[in-house]
Amino acid sequence: MTLRFIASSRLPTPWAVFTMHGFEDSETGKEHLALTLGELDSAKPVLARIHSECLTGDALFSLRCDCGFQLEEALKRIAAEGRGALFYLRQEGRGIGLLNKIRAYNLQDAGADTVEANEQLGFAADLRDYSMLPSMLKHLNISSVRLMTNNPRKVDAFTCCGIQVDERIPLTTGLNPHNADYLDTKANKLGHLMKTEDYKA
Repeated sequence: MTLRFIASSRLPTPWAVFTMHGFEDSETGKEHLALTLGELDSAKPVLARIHSECLTGDALFSLRCDCGFQLEEALKRIAAEGRGALFYLRQEGRGIGLLNKIRAYNLQDAGADTVEANEQLGFAADLRDYSMLPSMLKHLNISSVRLMTNNPRKVDAFTCCGIQVDERIPLTTGLNPHNADYLDTKANKLGHLMKTEDYKA
């Protein structure tokens, strides 16, 4: 992957004024973001999160997943600490795209779980790619992180590119009647390190 930095700007939010960094994959045209706060180029590990785009959860307030809840909670925690980075990667629907995600939701409405729905459409359960991370991390001078995630694959995404993960911090928020089965499937079929009883509503 050939990722190039495009520009940075201020991004005021309800929790802090972040700096937004834009990157472009010159091969695919996909655009990715990093939101940062505070000084990152010290020896102290950076509080961080990888967040894959979820239009329905992040922007449309869907209760079918926990994505929007996790995004907000991660930004709140970074703001409270005064230092951190959130990597917002444009790979909707665990990599299958928005329209296929809607098709997958339709299959879930008929009784499939999130993994079965993807597989019925001919996709793997998780097609996300983290190969853009090394370039983003190098640009931001980040060498070690405290990673907010329940997904061991995201820990691996950092360690595989030589970034030390000093701590994995669970991010358990957003449980509701519409996503309880979805969260169980993430734990039982996708290997996410959480139980629904760990979640706060």
